Amino acid sequence: MSWFGKFVGGAFGFMLGGPLGAILGASLGHQFDIGMISFQCPELLRPGDQHRVQMAFFTATFSVMGHIAKSDGRVSPEEISFANRIMDQLYISGDMRNTAINLFQQGKSTDFPLDDVLDQFYKECHRRIDLIRMFLEIQIQEALADGSLDNKEEHVLLHICNRLRISQFEYERLKVRVMAQQRFNQYHQQQYQQRSDNRYQYQRQRQQHQSERPSRSKLQDAYEVLGLTPSASDEDVKKAYRRLMSQNHPDKLVAKGLPEEMMKLAKEKTQKITKAYETIQQARKK
Repeated sequence: MSWFGKFVGGAFGFMLGGPLGAILGASLGHQFDIGMISFQCPELLRPGDQHRVQMAFFTATFSVMGHIAKSDGRVSPEEISFANRIMDQLYISGDMRNTAINLFQQGKSTDFPLDDVLDQFYKECHRRIDLIRMFLEIQIQEALADGSLDNKEEHVLLHICNRLRISQFEYERLKVRVMAQQRFNQYHQQQYQQRSDNRYQYQRQRQQHQSERPSRSKLQDAYEVLGLTPSASDEDVKKAYRRLMSQNHPDKLVAKGLPEEMMKLAKEKTQKITKAYETIQQARKK
């Protein structure tokens, strides 16, 4: 069991404190005397401690997802489905899943302290920009879950960026990349489904796939996944690929405080980055 799973199960003391601590405590169904616990266990979970960062990331991620889903006045079935899909991908079950659901529900409340949550999250991350970037990507995906980005949702996303010291330029670039990743992933899911329907058809499509240049839309998405345009040089493509792989390497993110439960998301992202890179390389060999 991961550290956070043990924590939810009650094996560790609660020492996050602040608005995130209050939200997490309520989601766990407990009321903690933070001062008393801090006095009794001063060596545990000091600011910057990896376990404390993990709790902050987990708490902020699911509660802010709920806030974004509700920001346009209605939580759509697609937005709920996306939140559940994230939980499924992370193999979250039992008490931990209940906690994630409760965090999402708290984020939907009208008195959700968004600014306080974001300010503490930024402080707890101690300038771990890769974690902040991954947190923002998940929030953008939540906003896009119903197929469009509502003006109110984008307003909230821009506000989040402001509190987390993310420039609007960086936000726009990240949004384009997330949207390209979604289209790129949908393309491969469709291809996989088509190939699974008929083995003979699979063999023909595979041969055709190997011999044909990727379509312009797919290739364009591949470039955008890497944050590039088709005019990028071969060296620029390699540099962008290596930079993104380094930023999103699962082991590196976990070392910086990403909860172990979320390592699967990081692995899937690096797989998408690699597939985009291979698509570009294949096109350039023609």
